[in-house]
Amino acid sequence: MFTNDRRQEERTGRSGTPRLQYLQELVTRFQSTTDDEEAKEKIVANLANFAYDPYNYAFLRQLNVLELFVDCITEPNEKLVEFGVGGICNCCADPANAAIIAQCGGISLVIQCLSSPVRNTVNYAIGSLYYLCNAPNKKEIIKPEVVDVMKRYAAAEAVNVSFSNLAKAFLDKHVSENNLKAK
Repeated sequence: MFTNDRRQEERTGRSGTPRLQYLQELVTRFQSTTDDEEAKEKIVANLANFAYDPYNYAFLRQLNVLELFVDCITEPNEKLVEFGVGGICNCCADPANAAIIAQCGGISLVIQCLSSPVRNTVNYAIGSLYYLCNAPNKKEIIKPEVVDVMKRYAAAEAVNVSFSNLAKAFLDKHVSENNLKAK
């Protein structure tokens, strides 16, 4: 369920931590955690869960959490990659968030996630590209190698229905013959 100011006030109560402060504490903990990979994974997973709710978008932008998600995709830790691209997927339908992700070089990193051995990472990458593929980013995303991967995932229904359905939606919206002729 999406949050609004009234619902947030009800959930937080008088003695609770305001959302911005709570998110700031998570970001600070992530930045100060250097050796504990499991703790970092939990923090990024927690931030990714907050990224689904439009109520949090301004806070996430203010705290540079979108950049943190993009940075996580560059890590060798597959869990950080998974949760980073999951956070991107959860918030990139918003045009302001999509613009930040693109400005940070996130699109090419999300494209790289299409070849991940982690199923969730691939699901999140396909979903992210579906939303990131807008007018300013289309040329960076609709490349032969990306379209080829999407076509292979779309055809692999017997192997993974989720990949197939997401890839078909991507192709239908962004690559269908009618869409290419209209643009």
